[in-house]
Amino acid sequence: MGILIPAWVDGELAPVDKLEAHEKGLKHKAVSVFVVRGMDILIQQRAMGKYHTPGLWANTCCTHPDWDEPSSTCAVRRLDEELGIRGIYPEFRHRLEYHADVGNGMVENEVVDVFLAHARGNLPFTPNPEEIMNTRWIDYHDLLAEVRRHPERFTPWLKIYLHNHADTIFGPDLIISAKA
Repeated sequence: MGILIPAWVDGELAPVDKLEAHEKGLKHKAVSVFVVRGMDILIQQRAMGKYHTPGLWANTCCTHPDWDEPSSTCAVRRLDEELGIRGIYPEFRHRLEYHADVGNGMVENEVVDVFLAHARGNLPFTPNPEEIMNTRWIDYHDLLAEVRRHPERFTPWLKIYLHNHADTIFGPDLIISAKA
C-alpha cells in the first residue's frame, strides 16, 4: 500500500492509495499553491519521473493531503518538500473541483483547496529534483499568453485554474502587489 489520500468511495470519504485513486478516477482531495512576487508567479516543470504529466509546467506546487491532514498544513509542508521554501504561509483562496485525463490511464478528479502566498524580495528555494526539473518566475500576463500559444506544455489543472478560476485565485492581488 502506498500513500493514503482522502478520496470518496461510495459517497464516503476514506483513505485510498494515491495511485488507485487516479487509476479509478475517484474524486479526491488536493492542494495547490501559487507563490507570487509582484506580478510574477513561480511555476515548476514536473520531473520526468512523475507518474503522470512528467515534463509539463504547473503551478508552484501541488499535492494531495495525507489522510486527516488539514489543507493549510499540507500547503506549507509541500512548499518545503518540493521547493525547500520555508517561512511563508499561504492564504486559502478558493475550493474548486475539476476532472481531467492526465495520461497513462489516469484521471484527476479533484476537490482542490487553492492557496496563494506572497514572496518578498529574493525568495530562496531549492527544488527537489525528484519532483521538479525546472522552475521560473513568469509575469502573470506572459503566463496567460504562453498557455494560449502552447497549451501542450502545461498541466491540465494549471490551464483550468487560469482559464476558469484566475479571478478568484488571484483577485486584485497581482495588481495591488505590482504597485507596492
